[in-house]
Amino acid sequence: MSDQSPKPAHVYAAQRDWPNYFNRVAGKPPRETLVRALDAFEADGGPDAASGAPPLSVDLGCGEGRDTVELLRRGWRVVAIDGHPDALRRLRERELPHPDRLEIRHEPFEGLVLPRARFVNASFSLPFCPPEHFAALWATIVGVVEPGGRFAGQFFGDRDDWADIPDRSHQTRAEAEGLLSGFDIEYFHEEEDDGKDALDNPKHWHRFDVVAVKRPRGTGA
Repeated sequence: MSDQSPKPAHVYAAQRDWPNYFNRVAGKPPRETLVRALDAFEADGGPDAASGAPPLSVDLGCGEGRDTVELLRRGWRVVAIDGHPDALRRLRERELPHPDRLEIRHEPFEGLVLPRARFVNASFSLPFCPPEHFAALWATIVGVVEPGGRFAGQFFGDRDDWADIPDRSHQTRAEAEGLLSGFDIEYFHEEEDDGKDALDNPKHWHRFDVVAVKRPRGTGA
């Protein structure tokens, strides 16, 4: 008989049991940072205020689509990217608003090429970029966000339980703030507490939740 008891968080994370994770999060609402960013765009006059057409967003590490669906519902075009085929299968099987505005890509973080976009969303996905590829991935994200566009997502802190897993990317607070040097920060919240992961495994969380606006080129801090 197999042991069904919860595993330590770092063991689960190292194994990357994504199908079980997708089962657990199915039907959950969009992430708070995504909603904050979309509300900010709407406060600016709506996502299409500048061009009059649905703008482009990238949902990086889209998973089964909890954020992608909200982006489509709010009038965005979406390039949804994930490295796990089961995630994208689940996304394709969802009932989607405006499915004609969705492009789905099965690609890893390594060597990722992104389109120029008004918004890049990376909900809980950046820590899963291997450290040797993180700088290039982040430079790509910064490079494709249009001036006045936004980034939303999470960086995981150096005191998080998963920080000692070799293929994870974690930052100190100073490092996370430094990554945002080309942005005006609208929301930056450091969260550190003992809780559970999506599979009910005990976990010490340390993360930075972010919404930030890309500055026009040539402007300072």
